[in-house]
Amino acid sequence: MEKDTLYIQEVVNGYRPDVERLVRYIPWLESKTGIDVSNIYKGEGISEHSMAFPVYDSTLMSLVQDARRTNLLDRNYAYVYSRNRIRNVSDEQRLIAVATIREMDMLKGILSKYILGGMTKGRLWTEGVSNGSILKVLLKMKEILEYWDKPIGLSGAGIE
Repeated sequence: MEKDTLYIQEVVNGYRPDVERLVRYIPWLESKTGIDVSNIYKGEGISEHSMAFPVYDSTLMSLVQDARRTNLLDRNYAYVYSRNRIRNVSDEQRLIAVATIREMDMLKGILSKYILGGMTKGRLWTEGVSNGSILKVLLKMKEILEYWDKPIGLSGAGIE
């Protein structure tokens, strides 16, 4: 029993600073769920001479940069997906909903798919926001840490 308590406290202490860093994006993510957060730049005749490219919301880019500065990303996220038999968004959402403190690595893997995967496939960033997966991962991590420790506040750190 004492071993479990030590393990839980170790997990909470390890994840808390990184989750605190990202919870300030929760209000923004809630407002953007179901909305495309990128546009295709077509200005000044670019389509005639060049390839059009996406322009991302500045808050999304801040979220990506902040997430990359945390320890919440796992470069081996593909293994998390195969180990947990995650094939699509509904599988992700189902597993996020039932995650406990022992599945924090799985939540890291799902977040990593969208943040790290978006570094090569930019559409993953907008998918993660519009389908709510990034939001649900952050809310679940926050919920788990608050259950085992003190509440994590959004004290005036909202993003507009």
